[in-house]
Formats: sequence, C-alpha cells, structure tokens
Amino acid sequence: MLIPTLHTPRLTLRAPVESDFAPFAAFYASDRSKFVGGPLGREASWRMLAMEAGHWTLRGYGRWIVEETETKTPVGLIGLFNPEGWPEAEIGWDLFEGFEGRGYATEAGAAARSFAYDTLGWTTAISLVKPDNTGSARVAERLGCRHDGDFTHERHGFMHVWRHPSPEDLAEGGMEAYA
Repeated sequence: MLIPTLHTPRLTLRAPVESDFAPFAAFYASDRSKFVGGPLGREASWRMLAMEAGHWTLRGYGRWIVEETETKTPVGLIGLFNPEGWPEAEIGWDLFEGFEGRGYATEAGAAARSFAYDTLGWTTAISLVKPDNTGSARVAERLGCRHDGDFTHERHGFMHVWRHPSPEDLAEGGMEAYA
C-alpha cells in the first residue's frame, strides 16, 4: 500500500522506513515511552515499528513518522491507530525526546485528523491518554477534544478517552484553525 505523505507548515508526515529504527528504538528505550507500552528493548522496538508499518496494510491507515520539514529530523510518530482490542479508531501522538513543547503533536494531530475526516470519511475519533500523561491531555484539549469516559486495555491499562470534535463541529469554526 502506498502511504500518503502529509505536509503542515513545519512538518512532514511520511511512511515509516527502516532508517527510522534508530530514533524509534531510542524513544522506546526511554522513560518517555512509559505511557505507550515502554520502555522496550531493541527487538521489541523493531516489532513495534513493523507493527506500525503493517497497520497501514491491514487497516488502510496508520501512523506516520513526523519529521521537521527543514531538517528532515524525525520528531515522533503521529497518526491513526486502531489495533485489535482498541475501543474505536484513535488519533495518537508520540514525540521523541527533545521535541515536546513546540506544538508538533498538535500540528501533526490536526493534520492526521483532517486526513481521517476528509479522505477516509471518519465521522468521529478518539485519543486515549493515561491519567498521569498531562502533556498528552493538553494536546487533546488544544485539538478541541473532550473527556468521554474511560477505557481499560489488557496490556496498557487504564486510560481516559478524549473525543475529538466531529467534522461538522470543525466546519463551524472549531479547532481546525490550529491545523
């Protein structure tokens, strides 16, 4: 499957490739990954990267490696996610060490949501956030999400469900202005 490339004013969202493994593995080896199933060793990180690439084939959508357009530096993994066991389709964001606090998750998350709504025809989306992941909760709020219950996953545990504004709500002047 050909994975589309998206562009925002500062970022490029592109297909994961083998050369992304080093920054991906560094993220999953770090404490930053504790909210998304880590820390993990290199072999488990490889399996995670392969799962991200395979998600595109199995679901027809997935998460992109996000890089700074100017420098080509990978800054994270952001996009659409709905593995087996998830309550519904999610927009998720994982920023690599040193790239938080720049608005990248919000910018790329809005682009991913636009793709989901405008290209795939989604009418709703969620983001799952661990209760103590305050940074991700702030991103969800900046994207216009509202708390919409809770979910417990067999591996990832308890998470808050954040509901994204609908395409109609965004068309009426919602958070899409931040994209």
